[in-house]
Amino acid sequence: KFIAKLAQLRWVGTTLYRVRRQFQHSCVRSPHINSIMLNEELKIVKTSKFSVFDLSGSASKTPKTEEKTTKAKETNSKMSEATLMTEEGLTAKIAELGEVVKAAKTAKKPKEEWEGALKEMLEMKVKFKEVTGKDFGPPPKEEKKKKQQQQQGPSEKNKDKAAAKAKAKAEKEAKKEANRLERERREREKAERLAGVGQDNFGDAPLVQSRTITDKVWTVIGDLTPQKDGKEVLVRGHLQNSRLVGKGIFVLVRSSLYSVQGVCFENAKEGISQGMIKYIAALPAESVVDIKGKVTVPDKPIEKATQKLVEVQITEFHCISKARNALPFLMEDACRPDLVKETDVGAYDAEKEAEQTGADGLVRVGQEIRLDNRWIDLRTPANQAIFRIQSMVGVLFRECLVKKGFVEIHTPKLIGGASEGGSEVFKLDYFGQPACLAMSPQLHKQMTAACSGFERVFETGPVFRAENSNTRRHLCEFTGFDMEMVINEHYDEVLDVFSDLFIHIFDGIRERCKDELERVREQHPFEDLKYLRPTLKLTFAEGCTLLREAGIEQDDYEDLSTMNEKRLGDIVREKYDTDFFFMDKYPLAVRPFYTMPDPENPKLSNSYDFFIRGQEILSGAQRIHDPELLVERAKAWEIPINDIEAYVNSFKNGAMPHGGGGIGLERVIMLYLGLPNIRKSAWFPRDPKRIAP
Repeated sequence: KFIAKLAQLRWVGTTLYRVRRQFQHSCVRSPHINSIMLNEELKIVKTSKFSVFDLSGSASKTPKTEEKTTKAKETNSKMSEATLMTEEGLTAKIAELGEVVKAAKTAKKPKEEWEGALKEMLEMKVKFKEVTGKDFGPPPKEEKKKKQQQQQGPSEKNKDKAAAKAKAKAEKEAKKEANRLERERREREKAERLAGVGQDNFGDAPLVQSRTITDKVWTVIGDLTPQKDGKEVLVRGHLQNSRLVGKGIFVLVRSSLYSVQGVCFENAKEGISQGMIKYIAALPAESVVDIKGKVTVPDKPIEKATQKLVEVQITEFHCISKARNALPFLMEDACRPDLVKETDVGAYDAEKEAEQTGADGLVRVGQEIRLDNRWIDLRTPANQAIFRIQSMVGVLFRECLVKKGFVEIHTPKLIGGASEGGSEVFKLDYFGQPACLAMSPQLHKQMTAACSGFERVFETGPVFRAENSNTRRHLCEFTGFDMEMVINEHYDEVLDVFSDLFIHIFDGIRERCKDELERVREQHPFEDLKYLRPTLKLTFAEGCTLLREAGIEQDDYEDLSTMNEKRLGDIVREKYDTDFFFMDKYPLAVRPFYTMPDPENPKLSNSYDFFIRGQEILSGAQRIHDPELLVERAKAWEIPINDIEAYVNSFKNGAMPHGGGGIGLERVIMLYLGLPNIRKSAWFPRDPKRIAP
């Protein structure tokens, strides 16, 4: 009976072993699943008809039975672990855990219920790599494809398809490459057409390097008049602007004072292509160009050009020098006429001289940006005219004085000490000796005229004044026109020469600079200068009287202020109908130490100033030629005699009575043309705040 029950027990054990193996492959070994397995095992035991009882009828196990059960469990556990440590077992296990996690997520169960399964699955994947040496998952597609190809070679049908496909692909790629090359060729040809490659009627000209001399003849734009109608001309200038209109283009080409309009429209017969039009339109403003074409007379005057009665029908267009930098301002803005008349006296504020928009809504370029880019600003017709007039003044100055027997001299600008007393000088170190820049050629022109036998001399050169005067009429460096001559008995001899000189200059400007005056007037409107023959002469006392009669305070022995000079100019113009006059007999206290005192009134001097439109342009006097009087006057000015010893000594060997004066060229031009700022009449102005360009 006992043996029969043992047989039943063996059957139960075998059954339990099979159940555990089944659960190992279908369930997750976690606390939750283990509890399920345990319940299942208990059910099997309960449903079995077998119980083990001792002789008294209580449940018990014999020692042999417990030993067999323990050995069976150990054997089953070893078999389970061995199975799991294989690739197939781990793969199955990871798949089972994946299904559990997936089912739990699908059922939206709390994370706590499936988190353990997830962690175990990850641990199994780690073990999978440790056992197999590779990551868990399907093989890469390429590897899979290679394996398939290795396992099964292509059939004949597949080979034909693959070959046809490869051929079609190659043909497609070849066609794409051919299209690309064709597209590049067309673009290259288009670029070459626009650049004038292969064409000789437009394009970039070779760099001018003085290689050859041709028979080409250039015409000055100012010479283009209706008399040249129908003639072919070649013109060079700056491309001021261009304007596309339909299939054509209008250009404005400028050279020095003059400008002309050019016209170019597509014309296959004339060889004018679309590429030529586009080439011209693409050129930057202010590029230097050559245009060739026929002169024609337009139906209406060209208002924007100086040559209003002609235009050029362009047949050839070449760029000589392309503008590479962007312009700081447009030439149209820089050439625009002044809207209001600015004052020509008072302080100059650089910050207020910025670019401004006028009441007409158009931009005006400020003075400071003009000076910062002076090389471009000087291209405007007004500036071209201003400095051509200035040049003519120099010609007329020399012309008149040479005819009167004067000799041009050139004196040093580096001197020891100060050339005159009472003004600031630019000091410098001259090889260990103190020196300065000359404020004027005063001392040397006196030496040459009165002491060296030349008798009549003149000089044109730079003058330096270290005065911190930020006004509209002062510069730290300007061009001085100086004259010195001996006299026989009275300084009126000098005044007569100056009167003739200025009348000669004023007449010469009117006669020789008509075009220049019009160019200035177009941008800076002004009234023609009024002057008398001979020049109006007043004494300083008479000028003071005129001011007092007009209700303006002015003492006979005090120097005139700038505003009183300006008011006196208005009074003289109204009373005498002249803008040009001079006064003499200035107070001695306001003149340099070398000025000859008045013989009748020791408070006055034999000195004089000339004025244009109420502002001083010349200061002069009869000079002291007696060395003792010269030393006396120098001491009165507290000038160290050692500093002027050479100057004083030059009069100790016999000196002729003499007189002269100095003219400020920039101020003459400024006032003659009615300009509001002396910087407009200086090539590259130097004031207390500007030393470049």
